[in-house]
Amino acid sequence: MKPVFHMLDNLRAGANGFWLARSEQERRMLRFGAASVALALVYALLIAPALDGRAKLQKDLPQLRLDAAEIAALATQAGALARQTPAPVPPMSRDSLSASLTARGLSAQSISMTGEYAKLQLNGAAFAGLAAWLDALRRESRIEVQDANLVAQPTAGLVDATLTLRQGAGEAK
Repeated sequence: MKPVFHMLDNLRAGANGFWLARSEQERRMLRFGAASVALALVYALLIAPALDGRAKLQKDLPQLRLDAAEIAALATQAGALARQTPAPVPPMSRDSLSASLTARGLSAQSISMTGEYAKLQLNGAAFAGLAAWLDALRRESRIEVQDANLVAQPTAGLVDATLTLRQGAGEAK
C-alpha cells in the first residue's frame, strides 16, 4: 500500500508544482477548459441519450397505442369466436366422399359404408393428392382415418390405398 500512497503523493506534488508555475491568466484558461470538457462529457453521456430516447418514444408511442388497441380488439374477437358453437358438418356419405375425391382428381375403386365407418379402396392414387384430400377431410368434415394401408407402386409417387374413415364429433383442428 505504501508504494501506491507514495505514487499518489508524487503525482499530487507534480500537479501542484505545475499549477503554481502557471500565471493567473493561464489558471483561468485551464479552469475554463476543464469546466467546458466536464460539461461536454455530462451532456454527451447523460443528457443527449435521454433526450434522444424521449424523442424516439414520443414518435413511436402513437403507433404502439394503435397496435395495442388492435391486439385488444383481436383478443375480444377471438374470445367471442371461442364461445360460438362450431358449425355442424354434413354427415359422411358415399356421395359426399365420392364428390370430394373427384374434386381432388382421385377416384375410388370401391366405397362401402358400414354405420359410421367408410372403407375405401384407391388404386394408383398420387400420394400427395391423397394426403391433401385426407387433410381437407379432417379439417372440413371432421373425418378421421381409423386405419390406412398404403402400398407403394413401382411408379414414383403412386400408391394403392385401403382406408377406413370415421366422422368424429370433435372440433376440426
